[in-house]
Parts: sequence; C-alpha cells; structure tokens
Amino acid sequence: MALLDDLSAALRSATDTVGPCVVGVNRIGSGLVVSEGLVLTNAHNLRGEQPFVSVAGAGERPARLRGANPDEDLAVLEVDAGTPAATWSDQPVSLGQVVIALGARSSGEVRPTAGTVSAVDRSFRGPRGRRIAGGFEHTAPLGRGSSGGPVLDLGGAVVGLNTHRLGEGFYLALPTDAALRRRVESLAAGRAPRRRRLGAAVAPPRAARHLRAAAGLPEVDGVLVRAVEEGSPAGRAGLRRGDVLVSADGAPLCSIDDLHAALTADGPALELAVVRATEELTVRVEFPG
Repeated sequence: MALLDDLSAALRSATDTVGPCVVGVNRIGSGLVVSEGLVLTNAHNLRGEQPFVSVAGAGERPARLRGANPDEDLAVLEVDAGTPAATWSDQPVSLGQVVIALGARSSGEVRPTAGTVSAVDRSFRGPRGRRIAGGFEHTAPLGRGSSGGPVLDLGGAVVGLNTHRLGEGFYLALPTDAALRRRVESLAAGRAPRRRRLGAAVAPPRAARHLRAAAGLPEVDGVLVRAVEEGSPAGRAGLRRGDVLVSADGAPLCSIDDLHAALTADGPALELAVVRATEELTVRVEFPG
C-alpha cells in the first residue's frame, strides 16, 4: 500500500510541476517546453504551414518553426507559451525502472500515467523511413496525441521524449541524453542537418525478388525502386520504377538501411549499380549543393 501511495504522490507531483511544461501541438501531438519560448516535439506532429500549440486554460497560440529533422523525428518550435521549462535528467533509464509519461489532449490538458521501462536500445523508423537507434520502450499507457510528450523519472526529471505507440500497451521514446540535447540546441539555432535525398520510394530486397520472379526475370539482390519523384536527383539521373539498386559507391545494398547509410555520407554525387530488367547499368546521381 505504501508503494502505491508513493507512486500516487509522484504522479500528482509530476502533474503539478511538469504538467505546465507540456502543450498540445497542432491538435495531433504533444510538445515539451525546454527553455523560454521553445517547444520540443516530434517532426511527425508538424502538418500545415502554420504550426500552433495548445496551452491548458489559455487556448491555442501560433508558433514558428525554428528547425526540424524528420530523419530523427525532432522539431523545435518558437512560441510564447507562457509556461516554465522542464528539468532534464542526466541519468540514463534502466530496464524495469518506473517512469511517468505525460501527454496533452487537443485542448492542452495533461494526462499523467505510469509504467516501467520494458526494453532499452530499441530502434524504429522516422517519418522518412530512416532507422533511429537508441530508443527505449515503456509501458505507461498513453492516448492519441501523446507523441512529443515527456517521460519522467519519479523525481519529475525528463528522461525521454515519446515518439509513437508500438501496440499492445507499449510506447517508444527517445532518451533525452547529452546527444539529443545537442541536436535540440542546433535545431533551436536553425541548424537542421542536411542529408542527401534521392527522391525515390524504395522497397526491400524481398520485394525486388518477388517482382522479378513474377515477371520471369533472374533473381537480383538489391533495393527495388517503387516510384521516382519528378525533378528529384533520382529523376534527373534517369532512375525508373522497377529498377533494382544493387550497390552504392561500390558497397552492396542488402537493405534499405544500407541505402540510407550511403545517402548519409558527404559528397556531391552517388554512383549506383542498377539492374533494369536484364540490363546492368551504372547511374550517377548528383545532388544539389
């Protein structure tokens, strides 16, 4: 009974102290005030040209995008929320640790729940399909619109930022460690990382094998091009739907993650080995400076 009383007290304290730092974002997600006038949220919560936040008891307020990085599902908004900033913890989460999660309703009202850290070092895919590593999983139940809200330790310090629901009562979060803080500071300063973008929708090698088998073509291991955006680097290089990307700058493409890794590297161009039906091609994709 004493343990439940302690947990209840921690929930009330978190709601009272950190709750005012949590806001709704665009009526579809949550955000956390990390310093005066700055709100951290997930990039996938940004929709439309004019973002806004909802503050409990104060209604909706327009916001300005300082910086966004969809590849890491992070964004920083500038807004006069009139709320205090949260305190971040310097300690990493551990398996089995009790945590408190806060999410905002569309009105900005906060929902506190509790759970435990059920897994660490988890990875997931961001809005553009890139793998994001280093996340942790917890069991605090959260309703819709909770992504971008904080995960707290029992002392009320922020240890993570919720990203998305896994299903079956589990949620993934990014740890608010020193590396994430540096990324947030860069976004707040308007320094969003630039990565080379191919401009093509792709599918994993199993899709390439299935499609080629259905067409009576020899099996090829590589990433399948499903669609090409007009005017993109892929489009200008002449890539086509149905092409199989076999290697990038000489490195085999055994998965979509291999292609993302190749695009993360610096350089004005990327040389792709491509199989088109039965023809083997070398395609040079050039990226804008």
